[in-house]
Amino acid sequence: MREENQSSALDFILLGISGQQKQEDFFFFLFLFIYPITLIGNLLIILAIHCDVRLHNPMYFLLANLSFVDIFFSSVTIPKMLANHLLGTKAISFGGCLTQMYFMIALGNTDSYILAAMAYDRAMAITRPLHYTTIMSPRACVLLVVGSWVVGNANAVPHTLLTARLSFCANKEVANFYCDIAPLLKLSCSDIHFNVKMMYVGVGVFSVPLLCIIISYVQVFSTVLRVPSTKGVRKAFSTCGSHLTVVSLYYGTVMGMYFRPLTSYSLKDAVITVMYMAVTPMLNPFIYSLRNRDMKAALGKLFSKSTSQ
Repeated sequence: MREENQSSALDFILLGISGQQKQEDFFFFLFLFIYPITLIGNLLIILAIHCDVRLHNPMYFLLANLSFVDIFFSSVTIPKMLANHLLGTKAISFGGCLTQMYFMIALGNTDSYILAAMAYDRAMAITRPLHYTTIMSPRACVLLVVGSWVVGNANAVPHTLLTARLSFCANKEVANFYCDIAPLLKLSCSDIHFNVKMMYVGVGVFSVPLLCIIISYVQVFSTVLRVPSTKGVRKAFSTCGSHLTVVSLYYGTVMGMYFRPLTSYSLKDAVITVMYMAVTPMLNPFIYSLRNRDMKAALGKLFSKSTSQ
């Protein structure tokens, strides 16, 4: 078999988060704690929004879709990491590696575009309240969510196909606990210049929703600061505060990971990925429910209904 066609027969070795056995044991129990909370928390958000008619509006429709994406985002990598640790193996097949990479890129981008849609929704609610119901119609909300999924998957396809064509020679150790594009490119013995260019194009595509979020909140704050009522200012900030917290957590870690040269990536960066891949999806339900009276009321209603049955 020719060297350049060997990629499909490879088994990669996932080095984990630290490369040290004791620390890997710690992260195993950490993920064993995080993953069920992520699933339960986001499922509760979806159920609460579905069951409470008062939450059938654009803001909560987008929040339910964000929770739906977060469930799958965490499920792409954490179960494999837990299973490998229990089985005492670090291996992942080439096909499994590409599948992980595809869904991480697709779901990560979908997540970011839904966050942008949520910022746009808040901007329209505050800056154009009289036209809000027309602008954020049910059809518009569905289009925003569908568009987020389309862009996310469209961005993942070229990276996955280009990586599938690469040759991987002696070193098969992936410096992470899942297959990410940067450590895979560092392992290749092929010409990766075009892959690197496409990677930075992908970063550009990923940056578009961040720009939309910034523009949306500039509009929000410029409108709010013109309102003389401190009550109005407080209400606007409480409405947007949860979303801004999630955006800061998500983009802060993602920018720290990807907005820099490929040569600087190492196993230490796996710790950063834990934040946006595992911790942020777990925290999202808490951030949105604890800071939102309507959500707390809906969750209380959901729990009281389940206990009374």
